[in-house]
Amino acid sequence: MGSNFGGVLRTVSIADALTDDLRSKVLDGAFPPGSTITETDVAANYGVSRPTAKAAIVSLVHSGLLRREANKPAFVPRLTRGDVEDLYFVRINIEASVVGYLAEMGIIPQGASKAVTQLAEIDHDAPPSTFVAADLAFHRSLVDAAESPRLSTLYGQLLGEIHLSMVQARYALGQERIVGEHGAVLNALEKGDGEAAKALLSEHLTGACEALSKVFDQFN
Repeated sequence: MGSNFGGVLRTVSIADALTDDLRSKVLDGAFPPGSTITETDVAANYGVSRPTAKAAIVSLVHSGLLRREANKPAFVPRLTRGDVEDLYFVRINIEASVVGYLAEMGIIPQGASKAVTQLAEIDHDAPPSTFVAADLAFHRSLVDAAESPRLSTLYGQLLGEIHLSMVQARYALGQERIVGEHGAVLNALEKGDGEAAKALLSEHLTGACEALSKVFDQFN
């Protein structure tokens, strides 16, 4: 297990850098589902204190990338169809409401437009986690455009599990389809058509949920 640890930490607080590095390794599959991550292993492999290791693990537990049961070490969860369906139930309700609000207020998120362009330019042989991150950047920019700190915080708490589910399933709807569907949502927003934006976004997320659920059925 020790060989999976290590890496160069960015020049930020040690706890934040450690959390970021562990997050990247979980999302890139260095720690497969079921892997345990203990404070002792983290402290020893990164050369940090036990309290710092604990803080990083707790942060990843809160974000949904790790789970921890009473008196047991944290571990990388194997998500299920039920997890995916629940995540997307929440996502659809949040994001559909957001795009309806954005259309009503005449807000066109520039971050979303940029995300569509970046997604279209990703090489087809890029790592799956890179593609997933670009996909989710579009959705995050929509939510952030509502300028509600509480809503952005709430949504941010879902992104870890959403990203993990997409990486574990090794599934994407396909670059061209996602770019096209994201573009259609933006086009509806530019026209101020809230109902169309809500319908298109709901259809997009429902399709993603169904595809992911089918893959997870094979695991469980």
